[in-house]
Amino acid sequence: MLGVVIAVFTVAGMIKGMLGLGLPAVSMGLLSLWMSPFHAASLLVLPSMLTNFWQLFAEGGVLRLCKRFWSLILGIIVGAYWSIFPTLNHHDFPSEALLGSMLALYGLYGLYARQLPNFSKHEAYLSPIVGYLGGALTVATGVVVIPVVPYLQSLQLKRDDLVQSLGLAFTVSTLCLALFLYHNPVDDFSVLNYLSWAALLPAVLGMWLGTRLRHRIAEAKFRRLFFYGLCALGLYMLSGVFLK
Repeated sequence: MLGVVIAVFTVAGMIKGMLGLGLPAVSMGLLSLWMSPFHAASLLVLPSMLTNFWQLFAEGGVLRLCKRFWSLILGIIVGAYWSIFPTLNHHDFPSEALLGSMLALYGLYGLYARQLPNFSKHEAYLSPIVGYLGGALTVATGVVVIPVVPYLQSLQLKRDDLVQSLGLAFTVSTLCLALFLYHNPVDDFSVLNYLSWAALLPAVLGMWLGTRLRHRIAEAKFRRLFFYGLCALGLYMLSGVFLK
């Protein structure tokens, strides 16, 4: 299992380094092929938190982003605390199906969303709604992608602001996921804690490698390959649930 964890977080970190996103989605999707999403989320927290901090604080202006997106942050917190979806610790609910659906939708969005409408004029009331749904889905699937990522991309932010805004949303969501897991601990915590610490170095090395490769590989082609992969992974997870 250690080899699987190292390989998964190296790949996920590299993708995050190249695109500024993808580590939670990729690592959750791949790890869920070997374990339950609940256990996979427990492995995800430490490496995700470290890379999110890196992404958020790599540039200045964090306070400015917090002032702008405070309602989005509040919405994520409320959604994680009062989720309308069955959470990861509901063993009678096939959380793999919800996670697979999120990954497939995210992949389709990335492939076919050419030009999003500009929602910046409606930011005041959309941010808390999007934040709530993002927080609720975080404790239900272990990842925050739909609808937070498309929403932030629809605000027509500059590239650096977009990367930092994603880092802010991912950081808050991961903190909420960590608190959720703290109050709902897994049975074999010591083993998962060891594997989580072991995933830190591969995630950081992968992210460093991804940032080095960012300007050497055509980003548009890599991005399409990434989203095709998410679609395939999500559909595979869904097929596994319904064919049981």
